[in-house]
Amino acid sequence: MTVQPHIAVIGLGYVGLPLAVALANKFPVTGFDVNAERVDELTAGQDRTGEVSPEILKDSSLQLTVDADAIQGCDIYIVTVPTPVDADNVPDLSPVRAACVTVGGLIKKGSIVVFESTVYPGVTEDICGPALEKVSGLVCGVDFFLGYSPERINPGDTVHTVDKIIKVVAGQTPEIAQQLADMYGAVITAGTFIAANIKTAEAAKVIENAQRDINIAFINEVTAIFHKLGISAHDVLEAARTKWNFLGFEPGLVGGHCIGVDPYYLAHRAKEVGHDPEVILAGRRINDSMGRFVSDAIADRMAAESLDGPVLLLGLTFKENVPDLRNTKVVDVIAGLKDRGLDVAVHDAMADAAEAQAFYGIDLVSEVENGKYACVIGAVPHDQYRQMSVDEIVAVVQPGGLIADIKGMWRKLDLPEGYHRWQL
Repeated sequence: MTVQPHIAVIGLGYVGLPLAVALANKFPVTGFDVNAERVDELTAGQDRTGEVSPEILKDSSLQLTVDADAIQGCDIYIVTVPTPVDADNVPDLSPVRAACVTVGGLIKKGSIVVFESTVYPGVTEDICGPALEKVSGLVCGVDFFLGYSPERINPGDTVHTVDKIIKVVAGQTPEIAQQLADMYGAVITAGTFIAANIKTAEAAKVIENAQRDINIAFINEVTAIFHKLGISAHDVLEAARTKWNFLGFEPGLVGGHCIGVDPYYLAHRAKEVGHDPEVILAGRRINDSMGRFVSDAIADRMAAESLDGPVLLLGLTFKENVPDLRNTKVVDVIAGLKDRGLDVAVHDAMADAAEAQAFYGIDLVSEVENGKYACVIGAVPHDQYRQMSVDEIVAVVQPGGLIADIKGMWRKLDLPEGYHRWQL
């Protein structure tokens, strides 16, 4: 590897863009994406994901392109494409395979290809390596080398940014691993950790999200129990957190492109080697059922209070303070409410209306009508919703309406007499 390697980052989404911008502070970097619209907006200094500010983007030396020829013969290729699941929750490696076809036609002798996409152990060496060999005509481990460094980006998190998260790296050889550690270490102030090998690094990433999923599933299950007992899970958690070693996970809808997807990658690989992943899939079943549990509970409460009228749901993205709609489980709540015969209006302070329509067929309302709704549901705790006063919340519902709070963001507010409250 040259002293100043030319780096190409493949995929400029939530993961690739912040990484490319960070690396461009120390190295010549070209960011490549197949989406011309995405490259055009970034060239204009705008990042719709909100991960990189216009000021930083405009000041960056990062080069942007949709032309694969512009990244021909780079020293290091970093692949950050998504790894979704299909309708049957089976890993869909087509974006990774497509990236291998692209990169395979570009690499030279001595190139290193690093994968950051979350995969199950074995994908980098058993699938990506041969795919790159087939296109390039080069020999993996001789003419070019593989690396793996799992992404740890937390969308919307302004504290744990890419440079402040320890970077796990692994290489096909110890020398390659060290070269990658040096490269990432030049911009990652938190430091790097060299994993034992590529499969170990792949496994470490996939269990990070599976562990969170299982812990949240436990909280969601006990939340359902507490609901039957007339106890608020948030009240229970507030008391339980006074013990020093209690894990402070919260109930809710588990979507997004990571926690709601990655456990299926580990489960898939487990089945391939003859192991039944009981705990992992149990957690997924519980979390995937949470949307219907919430919608049924709210609809039941509305019926019990004889409330008749439309419902206003605040928040559609998969988590707070991000515009990301991928795999949001709020749509399960909406579907459940509609199945119960309720008319649902959806507002989101962060989401793109065109994407909501394209992804889910949901027309976001731009204006909220005061006094119109029998129930208002706080689904996603964007700051705009979390900071609403009791007067602002009550204003949107009919007199004596229901305020439903999925995330417990309004639980400390005192509602006027006659209004009803529902919360997990």
